[in-house]
Amino acid sequence: MKRLRIQYIVFWIMIALAVLGIVRNLFSPVFLIPLAVIGIVFLLYKFPPTRYRTAKRPKVKPSKRTAAKMAAKPNGIRKSSSPTKRKQYPFQVIDGQKGKNDSSDDLPKYH
Repeated sequence: MKRLRIQYIVFWIMIALAVLGIVRNLFSPVFLIPLAVIGIVFLLYKFPPTRYRTAKRPKVKPSKRTAAKMAAKPNGIRKSSSPTKRKQYPFQVIDGQKGKNDSSDDLPKYH
């Protein structure tokens, strides 16, 4: 237990010295300029100028047809008229021969 306590004390002494060294060198011009640049970039990121702010929603006047749909829809909840019906597409699945061994064996396996 005594060994663990000594390691604990040494660890915190090293952390304190590292923090002291960083704080002491923080105000030298070598670190002050990059800190200022990083601070300015962060502030511009958090509080962008008004001309670069993105609007939450663009103001677009809906057409009469869209306004009628929105008025007919109760509280913006979408209900489909028939949920079991599916749209018919003009595509068709063609069964392939891959993995089926009942075809003729005279065809080469690799081509």
